[in-house]
Amino acid sequence: MSETFRILVINPGSTSTKLGLFENEELVAEKKLNHSAEDIARFPHIMDQDGFRRAAMDDFLKEMKLEPKDLSAVVGRGGLLKPLPGGTYKVNEDIVADLKASKYGEHASNLGALLAYSYTREFGVPSFIVDPVIVDELQDEARYSGLKEIPRRSVWHALNITAVVRQTCTNLGMEVSKENFVAAHLGGGISVAAIEKGRCIDVSNGLDEGPFTPERAGCLPTIELVKLCFSGKYTQKEINKMLVGQGGIVNYLGTSSLLDVENKVVAGDEEYIKVFNAMCYQIAKTIGSYVAVLKGKVTRIIITGGGARCKPLIDKVSEYVKCFAPIHVVPGEDELSALALGGLRVLRKETKAREYHS
Repeated sequence: MSETFRILVINPGSTSTKLGLFENEELVAEKKLNHSAEDIARFPHIMDQDGFRRAAMDDFLKEMKLEPKDLSAVVGRGGLLKPLPGGTYKVNEDIVADLKASKYGEHASNLGALLAYSYTREFGVPSFIVDPVIVDELQDEARYSGLKEIPRRSVWHALNITAVVRQTCTNLGMEVSKENFVAAHLGGGISVAAIEKGRCIDVSNGLDEGPFTPERAGCLPTIELVKLCFSGKYTQKEINKMLVGQGGIVNYLGTSSLLDVENKVVAGDEEYIKVFNAMCYQIAKTIGSYVAVLKGKVTRIIITGGGARCKPLIDKVSEYVKCFAPIHVVPGEDELSALALGGLRVLRKETKAREYHS
């Protein structure tokens, strides 16, 4: 009988903490804790929340009647680190130091590695992170933006896209290392990636490139953006919020809920239909550009993320891109499972954990 590995997974968000307990591939228990604005406001910095979030992990284990020593590994969501290749990384002091110092930016996901590593320090339980958002495997041509002062950055939904591509290959009897995919993660942010034989050779930055999204502005006419920045009407903070958080659909329609938009579209609201169709058009246009990156040699176009649950969106985008390759839709995002499987592959010695160095 094969060995059973028990893995605790933690995915910290800005206002929530998601926890999962896995026995090998099977999710045996999960919990989502929503944190109030008052709870979060008690901490001046995100990194100050580590004790607060750690208590939630300890309580979860107690509910499962488990001790830390019963765990085979703890896997946390990877945060903002230096650019690195995809894979599973052993959490070490370099990772912890860079995240504690917010060396590459402050984000709730930075807590994932710190919390996982606390079990390593106290109980000797191995800790890992998997495919953080800064995974960078870009080919050289993809790094040029048009201004040497602004190189393109690789910031994308690496965890979900990589897991979905891997699972798609398993389901269809394919080898990741032999196939090409264009994969689009549709959520509050949108990433579209060109995956060549398992490597993401180009991707639309999920923060400030590609199509507009429910809450992000995506690519904008640069000269007009400069005029807006220097108009004197807005602070830098306000402009940043317009680009990420209050851009895209919420800017046009006052809501970032794709479900609300879908309902209005189905009901025939003309204003909503125009904005919705424009977003679908931009998503399709971006997918097409990444088909070109792969020189038209694409096995499947994969559409995933929460937005993949919206049938009108899938139908509209498919009208444009079905000519390129068969479309494979994987609704939602199972990040807890993706994290657990990344740790499991290392525990089973199917792959080696990578080392991170500052």
